[in-house]
Amino acid sequence: MFPMPSSDDLHELFARAKGAAATARSTWIQKAGRPLERRGTGESADPSSSPTWDLDALRGRLVELSARGATATLSAAIELVVLAQQAGEPVGWVTLGHATFYPPDVADSGVDLAALAVVRVHDTTSAGRAAERLLRSGGFGLVVLDFGSVGGGGAVEIPIAHQGRLVTLAQTHDAAVVCITEKQADAASLGSLVSLRAEALRRHAPEHGGYHMALRVLKDKRRGPGFSRTVRLRGPEGM
Repeated sequence: MFPMPSSDDLHELFARAKGAAATARSTWIQKAGRPLERRGTGESADPSSSPTWDLDALRGRLVELSARGATATLSAAIELVVLAQQAGEPVGWVTLGHATFYPPDVADSGVDLAALAVVRVHDTTSAGRAAERLLRSGGFGLVVLDFGSVGGGGAVEIPIAHQGRLVTLAQTHDAAVVCITEKQADAASLGSLVSLRAEALRRHAPEHGGYHMALRVLKDKRRGPGFSRTVRLRGPEGM
């Protein structure tokens, strides 16, 4: 039987773990900390009037971004990645199989790809575990789980135990966990521990040479649903 560690031992272990996490975080910040310029975008309203959808509002929460049809969930998630990198926060992106975003378009949106950690896994369970490891390091301010390629109108399932650990780690390390899913607005969310769920749809705007991203909050345990915003975005080159 091992002796019970003293309070001094526990304090030293905690200090060492905290120092290691800070070192990892500092390394990523050196890559992600430079200011980034958003290209080809324009807000329809003052961002300060939209406190429900920014990185600070999502910290410590399990968030679901969902839509079906003309989705803009990827655009909404990339917007958060840009905001996180502008704030010097390292970002992890977990995706299934070979499905992922198109790097040139993401870079054109202002994302520093060199400072974005992308993890590919085989299934949703592995995705949850990968997200837990990223969060447990204490070095990531935003972790995105891209389940959009699964589809199936809400077929994605994350066991409640995994959800609980994700929420606990997000709160412990002041990070946001955002899951991208493909489902109708009236479909059930990933689970009861989802703190905020938003729908992001793409609306064509030929008069602006691009499209609008219409984001609507369907569930918000802190402020209540109903918040919405529209962002004008420029489509990829050639569109």
